[in-house]
Amino acid sequence: MKNSREKIVVRTSIISIISNIILAGFKVFVGMLANSIAIISDAINNLSDALSSIITILGTKLAGKAPDRNHPYGYGRIEYMTSLVVSIIVLYAGITALIESVKKIIHPELPDYSIITLIILISGIIVKFILGIYVKKTGKKVNSDSLVASGSDAFNDAILSISVLVSAIIYMIFKVNIEAYVGAILSVFIIKSGLELIKEAVDNMLGTRVESSLTRSIKKEIMKEKEVEGVYDLLLNDYGPDKYLGSVHIEVIDTLTVADIDKISRKISKVILEKYGVILHTIGVYSVNTKDEKVIKVRKDITKIVFSHKGILQMHGFYLDEIEKTISFDIIIDFKVKNKEELYKEIYDEVFNKYKDYKIEITLDIDVSD
Repeated sequence: MKNSREKIVVRTSIISIISNIILAGFKVFVGMLANSIAIISDAINNLSDALSSIITILGTKLAGKAPDRNHPYGYGRIEYMTSLVVSIIVLYAGITALIESVKKIIHPELPDYSIITLIILISGIIVKFILGIYVKKTGKKVNSDSLVASGSDAFNDAILSISVLVSAIIYMIFKVNIEAYVGAILSVFIIKSGLELIKEAVDNMLGTRVESSLTRSIKKEIMKEKEVEGVYDLLLNDYGPDKYLGSVHIEVIDTLTVADIDKISRKISKVILEKYGVILHTIGVYSVNTKDEKVIKVRKDITKIVFSHKGILQMHGFYLDEIEKTISFDIIIDFKVKNKEELYKEIYDEVFNKYKDYKIEITLDIDVSD
């Protein structure tokens, strides 16, 4: 699967490189004949796209390196770094186009368009739109941010070329030169796109919340095990596109043996790996009191106390130990709550005051997944 994905990314990038180099050659030739800085700038933009595709290939190749002692989880995150570089190139292309457009506004030059110029521009626009659709679609299919960024850049180039084409037609018919103004407006949109792509790349490098559809599906799959009473604290660490390693807590009844729990854990790990490609390297266990009516009542009372406070998303892992005289459970507080420690203390004090004969152990969990 990994080799197949790598081949698709490399093949798509090579197609993009060849297309952009050919387009750049034609546009430089036509731009010099027409004395159009806009067309020449467009050609330079094509070369920057080719460079982006080269970076994408290098990133994909490096990301495919086998894990080693210093990098036991592999090099998959390199792709996020290369997508950042590609995004910066998109931003640079937008800024360069804006600068050139402003220069043309301040010091206008009369272009010399012809029918051949229009044909080359139209051909370039068509190729860029087709290339953009193909690269972006392939990028989403194989979950490659670099390809998605390159595809978006191709769309931006096509739009920029349309502005040059429209400007050329208007000049040929009305002798009014507006290409610099149109180029300046569209450059702003390209800069905006570059900034958005940079933000996405940085988010991936920092680590973002895993898609709800994946985490909820995994939890639902784990809940299919009849011995599992609840699934919590699913934490997935992203080590590159479609490469997740993580951990989870499951609630099981307190009458199960260690052998029973071991069997359940191994089965869950195998199913999740086969179905979702996710490695659950740790499956923790919460023991659930099931037979003691007193424990059930205490749990209901404490649950009522906890959820009487705003900002509580979840309570789980409840267990009452009569021998050790401890009551333990976990709570998750919404990120929107500014002072989590204060809310935690309020809940702790209320539970402690009601059950002074017990040692209260409340763990403050993080809202890591849906």
